[in-house]
Amino acid sequence: MPVMIRLMRFGKRKSPSYRIVAIDKRKKRDGSYIENLGNFNPMQEPVTLEFKKERVQDWIGKGAQMSDTVRNLLKGKLK
Repeated sequence: MPVMIRLMRFGKRKSPSYRIVAIDKRKKRDGSYIENLGNFNPMQEPVTLEFKKERVQDWIGKGAQMSDTVRNLLKGKLK
C-alpha cells in the first residue's frame, strides 16, 4: 500500500483549514485516512502549523512520500 503524507481540507466554505494526514495514495483528497499528523490553518494571522514531528519521521522511515505542498510546509522543521 503506497502511503502519502498530504493535506486534507476541512472547514467552512471560503475559510479552509487543513489536516496533515498519512493516507493511501489511491484515496481521494478527503477520503478516510490512516493517521492524523497535524494541522495547518492559513486563514489565521499568523498562519498556524502544528504537527507531530516524531510520527512524520516514522512514516517517512516506513517509506511514505510527502506531497510537494507538505514538503514545502515542513522544509527545515524536520531536522
